[in-house]
Amino acid sequence: MKNAELNQRRLDATPRGIGVMCGYYADRAENATLWDVEGNKIIDFAAGIAVLNTGHRHPKVVAAIEQQLKSFTHTAYQIVPYESYVALAERINQRAPIDGPAKTAFFTTGAEAVENAVKIARAHTGRPGVITFGGGFHGRTYMTMALTGKVAPYKLGFGPFPGSVFHGQYPNALYGVSTQDAMNSLERIFKADIEPKQVAAIVLEPVQGEGGFNVAPPEFMQALRALCDEHGILLVADEVQTGFARTGKLFAMEHYAVKADLITMAKSLAGGMPLSGVVGRAEVMDAPAPGGLGGTYGGNPLAVAAAHAVLDVIDEEQLCQRAQRLGQHLVEVLQHARETCPAIADIRAQGSMVAVEFNDPATGKPSPDFTRQVQQKAQQEGLLLLSCGVNGNVIRFLYPLTIPDDQFTEALGILSRALAQ
Repeated sequence: MKNAELNQRRLDATPRGIGVMCGYYADRAENATLWDVEGNKIIDFAAGIAVLNTGHRHPKVVAAIEQQLKSFTHTAYQIVPYESYVALAERINQRAPIDGPAKTAFFTTGAEAVENAVKIARAHTGRPGVITFGGGFHGRTYMTMALTGKVAPYKLGFGPFPGSVFHGQYPNALYGVSTQDAMNSLERIFKADIEPKQVAAIVLEPVQGEGGFNVAPPEFMQALRALCDEHGILLVADEVQTGFARTGKLFAMEHYAVKADLITMAKSLAGGMPLSGVVGRAEVMDAPAPGGLGGTYGGNPLAVAAAHAVLDVIDEEQLCQRAQRLGQHLVEVLQHARETCPAIADIRAQGSMVAVEFNDPATGKPSPDFTRQVQQKAQQEGLLLLSCGVNGNVIRFLYPLTIPDDQFTEALGILSRALAQ
């Protein structure tokens, strides 16, 4: 089987709206390595878009899924429940940075988690309004498209979107947007668009994913918490991409002195199996009536078994600490590269959630062209990198946290050469 043949079959059989980045097709994978159908070896710094913090096919995750397969694959939790779902909720409740008693509900996709967080917030507050931020990404369903603060490619041709959704500014030091600017943008929303007493929730990513790995400053999170407390608004942290050790903590919100009322999760929760969830204050989570939350596949038993194994692996292999160490090493390599690569405008990191932003040195404007060149050069040497950012001029690093040290060093060598072009 050849990549080119498969590519033609893909073009004939699937719609162009499902954009595909790579011209090669996966055959097998192990930890941080992919092999394509032609036998080429690739170091995977994409990890299924932050899904594989515990790597491809971690033995403990595989064993947990195999064990569950021998019992049952599906009952629909809302019809015939099972202990593993309850036990996973208990584990998340215990560890999530939520004030007071917490409860958790499981779904299938990240967008579903965010959408259900909005439902829960509206049910609890009796209010319609939701505020999110420019550059944020929350999903591809209609509600989450409305929440997402990036038009191309996610919103092109799909409007109109659900109402009562408003976008504030997210702090960005590189482009001169301070915490005060961001808070002022919320005040403008309250004056021009919706009164605060009609706002159910403020939803944000503690570190923006698609937006370019912009890290929320601690003072911004504190100001949001104070604003929410003042007006009875719920603070919702979208941790779909930041969760499960990526930032050096199990949840990115653990880096802050304040707590969210609801946290959404997905991606690395189940090591490649489709599972998402919402955890939050018990009285908030209990707002929807019985039957108001759920989904046929929500909390699928195979995915739940995988998630139990993922939590075990994070603890046993100390992946939070490893995320800090690997991220620090990567930042040092990027800072060294900055001396000879004038296109590097900014390096941002929280644990192993690391990104580098490129601007044209002559004009200071974002340079998606240079970003693509770095990506392509790395790809030629067998390193898979992902771009992001509103202007497509950021490379983000999402390697499995289980990557062997020697392979990590090899990948950083490829990256250094790509930046030195």
